[in-house]
Amino acid sequence: MFWLCPPQLLPPLLLASASPRRADLLRRAGLSFSVEAPDIDEALLPGEDPPSHVKRLAREKGEALRASWPGHVILSADTVVVLDGRILGKPRDTAEAEGMLADLSGRWHVVYTGWALAGTGLACRVGHEQTRVLFHSLDAGQIAAYVATGEPMDKAGAYGIQDGGSLLVKALEGDYFTVMGLPVSIVCRELAELAREFSVSD
Repeated sequence: MFWLCPPQLLPPLLLASASPRRADLLRRAGLSFSVEAPDIDEALLPGEDPPSHVKRLAREKGEALRASWPGHVILSADTVVVLDGRILGKPRDTAEAEGMLADLSGRWHVVYTGWALAGTGLACRVGHEQTRVLFHSLDAGQIAAYVATGEPMDKAGAYGIQDGGSLLVKALEGDYFTVMGLPVSIVCRELAELAREFSVSD
């Protein structure tokens, strides 16, 4: 149950993402929503650091759907894995997935998730969270076996912490749900604040 505020005080919610993990987190929070994945260019801009990158993409994903979903609050997000300042996106093939996991083996990395709330007549709210993650040391056989499950192929950094990728993780500093792709506690508090603003303006 979304107990931070009555959900009926919010305008209809749209999740601008094809991620089943983000959708599951919102459902577990007791929220009803529609889903549409925007089509935008997610390339890194010259000189763009990871926090700026995820916040920009989250904002652009929401803005891309604003006109076609009037009267909705649009929630969008973007997640990247960063190792030694290098952004690891979704692997293009199994070889790249294996390479990413080999690079992450036995090392700390940082996961950044940017989020945005947009809508008609609504000033866009944007933020990001970051979490440090330490992997166990992995041998080539373990990496190949995990990649063979197919799980890494649609995930930044080639792993999903909520599924089989949980076995790769030795330690974590920060918000677990940021690694899943949506800092749901922060986002729900922002939605509650929006609901209060809408209630006052009515």
